[in-house]
Amino acid sequence: MASILHPAPRIASSEGVSEALSAALGTMLVAAREEHGEIVLTVARDAVADALRLLRDEHHYQQLMDIAGADYPSRAERFEVVYMLLSLTKNHRIIVKCAAAEATPVPTVTTLWPNAGWLEREVFDMFGVVFAGNTDLRRILTDYGFEGHPFRKDFPLTGYSELRYSEDEKRVVYEPVDLPQDLRQFDFMSPWEGADYVLPGDEKAAPVPPAPEPKPVVNADKSVDSKAPETRGAPEVHEVKTTESPKETGAGEATDKKAAEPVAPASTEGTVAGQGQGQPAPVETGTPAPDAPEPTESRPARKPRKATAKDTKPASEPKKRTRKPKADKP
Repeated sequence: MASILHPAPRIASSEGVSEALSAALGTMLVAAREEHGEIVLTVARDAVADALRLLRDEHHYQQLMDIAGADYPSRAERFEVVYMLLSLTKNHRIIVKCAAAEATPVPTVTTLWPNAGWLEREVFDMFGVVFAGNTDLRRILTDYGFEGHPFRKDFPLTGYSELRYSEDEKRVVYEPVDLPQDLRQFDFMSPWEGADYVLPGDEKAAPVPPAPEPKPVVNADKSVDSKAPETRGAPEVHEVKTTESPKETGAGEATDKKAAEPVAPASTEGTVAGQGQGQPAPVETGTPAPDAPEPTESRPARKPRKATAKDTKPASEPKKRTRKPKADKP
């Protein structure tokens, strides 16, 4: 059998990678950590292009898989631009981040990866992050003339404007948002846990009485059994009810005897309720099995069909269709 040697390991280890990359980035690195089995490197915004070039050329992270954004409105630099890199020769992925604000552009990496142009346009469209050096920084997902950036956390869920087709003007028009009903907020709580507030309509319901306190189990000598499980409001049993005679069972003596008989003899593997573990053992009765019953009536024979004149008439040959030749046009 031939063996195939792969240039990249099937499962790449992250051991020592963070330390090696941190030492290589030097002053360009702001922070480095490992979360959920992934290495996250935060670099300075002005040096992000140089840091990514170093990771591509010297540490073999050849592919830029994606560029994403995140919004943290409470921070001074509210946006984070996230670069996701893949090394084909190492079969390893890392995440590189840099912080940005609305008025602080991020250097473009279109000179390193051509696909970064589309990815930077998407982050600009959704978050409003400006990439310095991108020659085609236009919106890519929203409509022409769209105002605002949908992925910002201070952007309203309904947006600022809506479009519809106007029958009067015979075209699509933009209008301020007009909701036909109030915006509904969902808390996505577990239905098994229940809400911590009164639902609409439940304020008129009768309050549920609290559960009774558990009662300890008392032994016959009136001592409390500390090891026995506690009962929650169960009625106390003062007298054990038993059947004094077979008449009180409700079935009768004949029925009780019939019920005690096993359905089939037990097999040799053991007995479970007198019936054996598997299939019951076969019983030879000495009586042959009955044959199939005789039919109650026989089907009468069909009468022969009478010959008709159509049957005696010889078959005629099919008529040949001929077409008249067309006259030549003058």
